[in-house]
Amino acid sequence: MWRSPEPKKSYEAIIIGGGGHGLATAYYLSKEHGIKNIAVIEKGWLGSGNTGRNTTIIRSNYLWNESAFLYDHSLKLWENLSSELNYNVMFSQRGVMNLAHNEHDIKEMKRRISANRLNGLDSLWISKNEIKKLVPIMNTDNLRYPVLGAAFQPRGGVARHDAVAWGFAMRADEMGVDIIQNCEVKSIKTNNGKVEGVETSKGFIRSNKIGVVASGHTSILAATAGIKLPLQSRPLQALVSEPIKPIIDTVVMSNAVHAYVSQSDKGELVIGAGTDGYNSFTQRGGYNIVEDTIRAMVELYPIFGKMKMLRQWGGIVDICPDASPIISKTSIKGLYFNCGWGTGGFKATPGSGDLFAHTIANDEPHKLNAAFNLNRFVSGDLVDEHGAAAVAH
Repeated sequence: MWRSPEPKKSYEAIIIGGGGHGLATAYYLSKEHGIKNIAVIEKGWLGSGNTGRNTTIIRSNYLWNESAFLYDHSLKLWENLSSELNYNVMFSQRGVMNLAHNEHDIKEMKRRISANRLNGLDSLWISKNEIKKLVPIMNTDNLRYPVLGAAFQPRGGVARHDAVAWGFAMRADEMGVDIIQNCEVKSIKTNNGKVEGVETSKGFIRSNKIGVVASGHTSILAATAGIKLPLQSRPLQALVSEPIKPIIDTVVMSNAVHAYVSQSDKGELVIGAGTDGYNSFTQRGGYNIVEDTIRAMVELYPIFGKMKMLRQWGGIVDICPDASPIISKTSIKGLYFNCGWGTGGFKATPGSGDLFAHTIANDEPHKLNAAFNLNRFVSGDLVDEHGAAAVAH
């Protein structure tokens, strides 16, 4: 599918992290900016990090203009991505529903819907009766947090996580990008305020442009270059059920009970939870989170009560104080960071790669990611999306 070369001694650009964001960055650097001598360095195998450990929800209905434009840019790329890559990423626009369980939820969601519509996004309020038509199996009344309505984005949906990584990898490889797996970056080397290269488990590799897209481990790599990032890394858990016949054909999320669900093409229920309440770099979390999530699922969908859980896993998410990402150059010339996506980075994969590639190639941000610079944590110009982050997405 793609080559497995040994690393060269030097590259024009190095991307640290072989997940969806990193591979997309390399693809767009080569395709849109003409940079051909690129290496993507991954300590495991492609997609072994958060790309392969998420619940694949895609939407763009964020509150603030900066976030809405960023995520909708990505959603537009998703809509044509299978054709772009000549590879089926299985993007299914089945709609994403955010449930409201109290008056605060209703006011917050209607505010966000109004902001979305002012920005030209497809976002609407649906009543409890409309929810029941879309999801007949949902228990809307006889539960601790009754369902009062929902925000709904019809263009939202899901995609196949590994297909996204493979598609970008194959097309990047065809353009000459070296994808180097099982090669851990130990540190980023700098000299006189400029990057020199990276020290890896396969030796030193020189480059004057380094983009770091290492999700939960980004802060560790940043520290080796003398940069302290405002990130917290936490486990985020998900699980899937045994496969069953089609029973739910949209994505349903609930912030009040911290649970969300969709059904995969294989028939498995893909269920996600909120983050664990502590910082950690392990790809697992506490059992209490799984128990609370399953309890909420069974209350919302009593029909799920006798189903069996097939497997459970965790990913490491890096979270910024304002629940918005960092796509930025730094005070060190040639060093760039794409991180802080928190619990919903998968939806931004193509847009993130496109904008980060622009930032690396031009040493300046694109207008769509200018607000997501590292300096905002000094200036106070935060993009606070804690409300629209909606549990884990």
